Amino acid sequence: MKNKKNILLLFALVAITQLFVPLQMIFNQENIINTGTEFKFQTAPIDPYDAFRGKYITLFFKEREIKVKNAKKYTSGETIFATIITTKNGFAKISSISRSKPENTDSYLKLKVGFAHNNDKIAIDLPFNRFYMNENIASKAEKIYRESSIKKKNETYALVAIKNGEAFIKDVRINEVSIKDLANKK
Repeated sequence: MKNKKNILLLFALVAITQLFVPLQMIFNQENIINTGTEFKFQTAPIDPYDAFRGKYITLFFKEREIKVKNAKKYTSGETIFATIITTKNGFAKISSISRSKPENTDSYLKLKVGFAHNNDKIAIDLPFNRFYMNENIASKAEKIYRESSIKKKNETYALVAIKNGEAFIKDVRINEVSIKDLANKK
């Protein structure tokens, strides 16, 4: 009888743990979305398909290299922390990097060093590069996004919420209009 109670207790603990982990992940992302600082990262598009996760737009960002004093000090795959600011034109910019978490702001990203170009630049891997979409409008959005990137006058960016090193893409916009709205209109 006692053995049966122990098994039921163990089963309940496993079930609660299995529910807690995904709920905690969802809560963390919602917290970033609702309380994180929003930044606009300028993009350059390309669009693949992931059979397991669905339709998405792969985003390449203009802000993907950082000037540093001695690039040879950084190794590929190394974790760094980048403080993000908003420039006069309204877009995100990395103002500084360090190997430790900044203490005076929550608007920083935990990044990986891609590689060193030369003595004064390193490439970075931003932790967000895919914007998932409803499959019913994804093809339209892909076409609109591709066409807009050809036109130099269009301003295309990802609206990203950032908080304590983590980030979540809230939207992709073309000239201040959501890609979802543009795809729904066509």
